[in-house]
Amino acid sequence: MVGASRTILSLSLSSSSLFTFSRTSNFVPFLRLHKPSSRFHHALRRPLCAAAAAPTETNIADPDQLKHTILLERLRLRHLKESAAKPQPRPSSVVGIGEEQNIKSKKKKLAESFEELGLSEEVMGALKEMNIEAPTEIQCIGVPAVMERKSVVLGSHTGSGKTLAYLLPIVQLMREDEATLGKITKPRRPRTVVLCPTRELSEQVYRVAKSVSHHARFRSILVSGGSRIRPQEDSLNNAIDMVVGTPGRILQHIEEGNMVYGDIAYLVLDEADTMFDRGFGPDIRKFLAPLKQRALKTNDQGFQTVLVTATMTTAVQKLVDEEFQGIEHLRTSTLHKKIANARHDFVKLSGSEDKLEALLQVLEPSLAKGSKVMVFCNTLNSSRAVDHYLSENQVSTVNYHGEVPAEQRVENLKKFKDEEGDCPTLVCTDLAARGLDLDVDHVIMFDFPKNSIDYLHRTGRTARMGAKGKVTSLISRKDQMLAARIEEAMRNNESLEALTNDNVRRDAARTQITQEKGRSVKQIRAVSKQRNTRDRGTSSSPPARPAGVKTPVRKSTSVRKSTSGRTSSSPEKSTKPKRKILKTVGSRSIAARGKKGSERTGKKLSVVGFRGRSSAARPSS
Repeated sequence: MVGASRTILSLSLSSSSLFTFSRTSNFVPFLRLHKPSSRFHHALRRPLCAAAAAPTETNIADPDQLKHTILLERLRLRHLKESAAKPQPRPSSVVGIGEEQNIKSKKKKLAESFEELGLSEEVMGALKEMNIEAPTEIQCIGVPAVMERKSVVLGSHTGSGKTLAYLLPIVQLMREDEATLGKITKPRRPRTVVLCPTRELSEQVYRVAKSVSHHARFRSILVSGGSRIRPQEDSLNNAIDMVVGTPGRILQHIEEGNMVYGDIAYLVLDEADTMFDRGFGPDIRKFLAPLKQRALKTNDQGFQTVLVTATMTTAVQKLVDEEFQGIEHLRTSTLHKKIANARHDFVKLSGSEDKLEALLQVLEPSLAKGSKVMVFCNTLNSSRAVDHYLSENQVSTVNYHGEVPAEQRVENLKKFKDEEGDCPTLVCTDLAARGLDLDVDHVIMFDFPKNSIDYLHRTGRTARMGAKGKVTSLISRKDQMLAARIEEAMRNNESLEALTNDNVRRDAARTQITQEKGRSVKQIRAVSKQRNTRDRGTSSSPPARPAGVKTPVRKSTSVRKSTSGRTSSSPEKSTKPKRKILKTVGSRSIAARGKKGSERTGKKLSVVGFRGRSSAARPSS
């Protein structure tokens, strides 16, 4: 045995037929060892056995003993290598705890109460009056970001408390501006503007703002379309802090001089995806232009923008990033996913059933329990048909769609929300799918939506703020592919972003084409392999003949005429397998082209012929 130093043993055969081994000066290790850890440092320094002090050269008379010694040395080196490769245990106080703390610090812990979010006593008093105790996920994320005066996009599913997520911090910021900057309330000069796509959503946000203002002491007014403009002018002439309304009516007041931009410091776009997706883009840009011009001035402090959305497609996000450069996107884990507290049922119709009768069968159990039900339709005609059929079957209904006047829509919503008496069924289009805060127990989709975004907005009318709900979809044949894809995504807890009838069908067609191409390639390869095998078998060389026996030469009996009139005989080039393959190919093309095509193909083959002898000139056996 030798010491633990990393050397090799070179062997040489002596003249006396004895093996000797000695240390070589050139270092060429058998095994590449890693640098040993401190655990084995002392073990490597001290000798492993008494043979370490042996002389540099040792003669061994027995070759078996030499082989045994070399084997032991290799086993020892291998043992050292494996020991060095094992991870060494580290004290938990050095690295382990530090790494765990870094991981925990990266994951933001959600606040359990509003006090942890840093809200003032005035705002906390408003929350207590509204009987709201614990913040939701979007409120835990959005409130601190807005209070840091960041321009953000707050994305979360419908019914998750997004309105309070921006109203609470903005109200507190306005109070801080009054204390630090000396801001005061002035007529026609609001400090906060909240833009909403519909009158109903504007009224909803205004009601929440009025509830908060009872304790936080600020003044807000409602300016939206569908109402008389004179009372709104009178309200703007008073001292105001916040204006809530639709873009068109607010721009009208600005053009008439009833409202000015001078003190606007906070701008909110509620349902921002609807704003950019449904033609509000020009009005928003028109409203933003003076604010951006004002922000370029040296003494101006600019303005803070908050965008709120329940869905965010790629196209809308691109528009937002272009219009509001540097804005920060904050999303909850539930964005574009199914609502956890809602039950989703898909009723597939084969086509023989009456869809209206199926709707009545689904609707009757919920009406018997006194549940509030919404029935969604894709078109006005479908909505009218459903309303007429349910009325004929003694089911009380109210309508909500584009042809219903604004005042009548508000009245119908009041009837639907009324807790006293029999609650009517709300028959509506996608106009009621966004921005309405309704306590609905059951959502029925008589017509399945054309994309997953509309599906998410419709289902968002139920199971709001932690309540339970139910969603039932009637699926016809044309919608089965999209419904199956949405159902699969919800089962796997995947995002429902950008699923439409068109792209689902396109993906299915692309998959089918890919599968057909794969099958075709496999068939072509199989046929090619079969041909190669046949060629290899037929073109094998003939067995060698015994010496002295001449190989008979077969004379050519056919002459092929070329198109130029020359004659050429090529018996050596003619082979049976080649002729057979071409016939096979010809028969395939004949079968594919039909009877007439087969006659033409046969004539062509007989005219062109094959290389070598034709089949007619083949000698009889």
